[in-house]
Amino acid sequence: MSRRRRVGIAGAIVGAASAGVATAALAKRYAVGRIRLRPDPAANEPFGELRGREVAVTTSDGVRLHVELDGPEDAPLTVVFCHGYTLNLDSWHYQRRDLRETHRLLLFDQRCHGRSQREGVADRTIERLGEDLYDVLNAQVPGPCVLVGHSMGGMTIMALAERHPELFGDRIQGVALIATSAGKLAEITLGLPALVAKAVHFVAPQAVAVLGRRAALVDRGRQFGSDVSFLAMRLLGFGDSRNVSPTLVDFVDTMIRSTPTDVIADFYPALMSHDALGALDVLDKVPTSIIVGEKDWITPPDHSRAIAEVVPSARLEVVPNTSHLVQLERPEVVNEELRDLIKRAQGEKR
Repeated sequence: MSRRRRVGIAGAIVGAASAGVATAALAKRYAVGRIRLRPDPAANEPFGELRGREVAVTTSDGVRLHVELDGPEDAPLTVVFCHGYTLNLDSWHYQRRDLRETHRLLLFDQRCHGRSQREGVADRTIERLGEDLYDVLNAQVPGPCVLVGHSMGGMTIMALAERHPELFGDRIQGVALIATSAGKLAEITLGLPALVAKAVHFVAPQAVAVLGRRAALVDRGRQFGSDVSFLAMRLLGFGDSRNVSPTLVDFVDTMIRSTPTDVIADFYPALMSHDALGALDVLDKVPTSIIVGEKDWITPPDHSRAIAEVVPSARLEVVPNTSHLVQLERPEVVNEELRDLIKRAQGEKR
């Protein structure tokens, strides 16, 4: 074959590949464009703009946590919100919006997330998050409280229960665990066939570690939003992806992209090794609500059911056609359950 012909064939292959990539990009952009043109009931929702009285809490190991207090200061009970992995306190937008007029709320950014300290933070474990919550309660919650945790925030509450069980039934009078797990996250299938899921779990720790070592480079690329991240968040974060608000999807995507890659990498092993099922019987001392989306592939409903078996007095709510971000996707369901939990906490002295 002549050199000219080989070059011609190579050029044709490259041209075809480039055309394919370009076509895919145009199709993707067209799909996102069509989604954004649909009616968006949350288009004017002030995501990330709700603010309260800002204070700083320094933990027992010297880390500064960003804390916000909202609602009436003289309320008899404080509702404390613990957010999830890669998120921040703004992920409780709808709960804050609907409860702030009638309840004293405390929201905080977990260490290395949001506006809390990142630099020089060595301890990035679930056990340490439990101690952080203990420090926050001692600093800013003078009376009884209800704890609400989503995903990693639920694990934070479990770590507190393991280390400070004496608080439950005394200062802590109610608990809500939302889309969380007491352990064995490394065994979930992610909706994949068993062999594929096993391979993913085998490769993921090494892949995450590599990303962590190249965090600065990765973060530079993550700062720019993309159609790919929008579509992925829409599909994976929400159960009813066809009808979810594009504004809400952008809001969550921005939160996640603002969490540095090294933070994501450092907390990942702690999440995978988390095992607190044996410590949860203490939650039977207080009214407990367990809420999970029916289509949650990150912390599947079976993980919530496992918690409910250990805490037989707990109320389990599986929300239909909803995924991991249930507090944002179906806030009316979550808020109704929280209001009921608060009433039970104030009315039941065990």
